[in-house]
Amino acid sequence: MSLPFDLVDLRLMVRIAESNSLTRGAEAAHMSAPAASTRIKNIEEGLGVKLLFRTSQGVTLTPPGQAFVHHARLVLGQLEHLRGDLQEYVSGIKGHLRVFANTTALGEFLPPVLRRYLLAHPDVNVDLQERLSHDIVRAVSEGQTDIGIVAGLVRTENLEVLPYRRDRLVLVVPADHALAGTAVVAFADTLAFDHIGLHESSAIRAFLQQICDGLERPMKQRIQVSNFEAACRMVEAAVGVAILPESAARRHAQTMAIAIVPLADPWAERAMQIVVRSLDALPVYARELVDSLVEDARQGA
Repeated sequence: MSLPFDLVDLRLMVRIAESNSLTRGAEAAHMSAPAASTRIKNIEEGLGVKLLFRTSQGVTLTPPGQAFVHHARLVLGQLEHLRGDLQEYVSGIKGHLRVFANTTALGEFLPPVLRRYLLAHPDVNVDLQERLSHDIVRAVSEGQTDIGIVAGLVRTENLEVLPYRRDRLVLVVPADHALAGTAVVAFADTLAFDHIGLHESSAIRAFLQQICDGLERPMKQRIQVSNFEAACRMVEAAVGVAILPESAARRHAQTMAIAIVPLADPWAERAMQIVVRSLDALPVYARELVDSLVEDARQGA
C-alpha cells in the first residue's frame, strides 16, 4: 500500500507548521502557494483527515496535522542521521545542524566554539537561534532542533542532558551609582530605577518579564538595545541600570566605567546544560559539535 505523501510533502508540512502560514511555508519549501495547497489537499484526501485549519489569520494544525508533523520531523531527522553517517564516504553532501540556545550561551560562549567547529566542518551549515529555555526543551523534544543549550531550572524529562557552563545574572550600574559598591541587591529593589532592556526576542528579556509578572511589579525600561555591549555603554552613560550575565558584564567592565552588583535572588545563579533527544540518534557531525561544547566547558571550568 503506497502512502499519499513523499519527502517533499513531509518537509512542506514542517515548514508550514513552523511559520503558521501556508504561503510562508511554501516559500521556505521552495514552491508556490498553489502548488503547496494542492499537495496538502492530496495528502488530506489520501489520508481521509484534515491536516490544517485555514483562517484569515493563517493556518494551524489539526490534531491529525500535529501527529503528521511530529512524525515528519522524526523521519527527516533520521534522514539527517543517515546523511551524516555517510558523509565521510559521499562527497558533496552538506549537513544542516539546528542549535537553539539561551541568550548567555549564544552571546558569550558559543561564538569561539562554532568558529572552530565550522572551520573543521566546511560542509556543515548551522542554524543558530536564540530561545527561552523552556521553548528550547520543547523544540528538542518535538524534533524542531537538534541541540539545545538551556539555563536554570527546566524540566528535561525524556531528554539526554549534559552539563555545560555556569553563569549568573548581575546588576550593572554606572561607576558612580548609588548601588555601586553594594555587596548584594535584590532584583525587586532594582525596579525603582530605569532599566536598559535587551531586544524583545531576547531570552533574558522574556525571563525577567516573567519574574516581574510574579512580583506584580513593572520594569521601567528606559531604552532597548540589541546586545550586551550596547547595554553596558548605555549604563556607562547613566541612562539606566541593566541585568546582564556576569561573564559579559566583567568583560565590558575592563574598558567601561561600570560597576557590577551581585543579585541576591536564587534564580540569578544559573547552570547551563546541553540537551538532545538522543546522542546516538544524532548525525556524526552533530555529535562532534556536542563533543566540542563539552570540551569547551571543561576547559572553561
